Amino acid sequence: MAVRLFRRLRQVPPPAADALLALAVLAALPFVAAHAPAGHRPHDALSVLLCLAANAPLALRRRAPAAVLVACCTAALCYQALGYQYVLNIYGPLLAFYTVAAHRPPRVAAAGAALTLGVLVHASASAPPGFDWANPVDLIGLGMIWAVGAGSRLRGERNRQLADANARLAEANARLNAANTRLAELTGRLRREQADRERQAVAEERLRIAWEVHDLVAHHMSAIALQAGLAEVVFDSDPAQARGALSAVAGTSREALGEMRRVLTLLRQDAPGPPGQDSPGLAGLAALADRVRAAGVPVRVVRNGSPRPLPPGLDLCAYRIVQEALTNVLKHARPATATVALTYEPRALLVRVTDDGAPAKTRGGSGHGLIGMRERAKLYGGTLTAGPRPGGGFAVTLTLPLPAAEPSAAG
Repeated sequence: MAVRLFRRLRQVPPPAADALLALAVLAALPFVAAHAPAGHRPHDALSVLLCLAANAPLALRRRAPAAVLVACCTAALCYQALGYQYVLNIYGPLLAFYTVAAHRPPRVAAAGAALTLGVLVHASASAPPGFDWANPVDLIGLGMIWAVGAGSRLRGERNRQLADANARLAEANARLNAANTRLAELTGRLRREQADRERQAVAEERLRIAWEVHDLVAHHMSAIALQAGLAEVVFDSDPAQARGALSAVAGTSREALGEMRRVLTLLRQDAPGPPGQDSPGLAGLAALADRVRAAGVPVRVVRNGSPRPLPPGLDLCAYRIVQEALTNVLKHARPATATVALTYEPRALLVRVTDDGAPAKTRGGSGHGLIGMRERAKLYGGTLTAGPRPGGGFAVTLTLPLPAAEPSAAG
């Protein structure tokens, strides 16, 4: 039962426990005064106030140990100097000294011991004549020795606990540093993998573009071969037709050479196997819009300016970007409606694909489609921007520079 009571007492908050201790000491004072030897000044209101001043500060002993010790000792010295019963105010200074020994460094504890001893010596000097001080002094001395020893032991235990806590904190910090290092490694690996995927996507898109341009160049070379053969046949019989054929050969050669230069700029290594399919253009935009409408997205096609034939490479580039933008609407923005606006300016073609579908932050995808569109635009010296619209939806804007109009070849 005593153990259970001790455990319950340990669960009491320290401020409440200190207040209860101060009340217990004050409650014991009348009992001690009733059994004290005669020869002292009678108790009055001043002695009660001094007793309160010498013992009540114990309620704050953990918050300010040194200040409480000074207050208790000062009140006890005044109490003794006025001739009151010395024993009543010995317990307050002893308990305050124990707190200083337990919670303050040895240097402060030594000063507290000197002050407490001063109170005890003064009590001895103020004892009435003929009073035997042997036993009280011995008990008080033993009490001080116990207070120093208990306080030192408690301080050492608290230091060990603090050292253990610091060791655990250091171990936790080491684990945290190791986790941060591991996280940094994983983050670096993810970034490298993402960069590799983006490079692979760019390479694959460039390769696909290159094969499409390859088909255009092959078409140009076939036309050159036919025109050159025609010029050779009619060179003597019809010089005008031969000159027209040679002029067509020159124009087609320049256009094929430009396409080849773009391919060589785009690619850094060879790859096998052409796709072997015809190259579409903006002439097939109506059929593309029909297919998207059949898939569930209404599409409106608007043409501004004066439409004119485009070089095959530019025509294919514009068509593929419109196709990719509408595919993104099908994948990520439904339900939505889309608008494809073609604006023919004197030296540029402006293509804008907009929709009113889901916000951009809710759309999925790896982003490779935008990479491909930007690569196509860059190949022909154009620019491409893509992003959410202020009023909702998404917009893809392509600007392609157009060559100056050339006179058509005869024949």
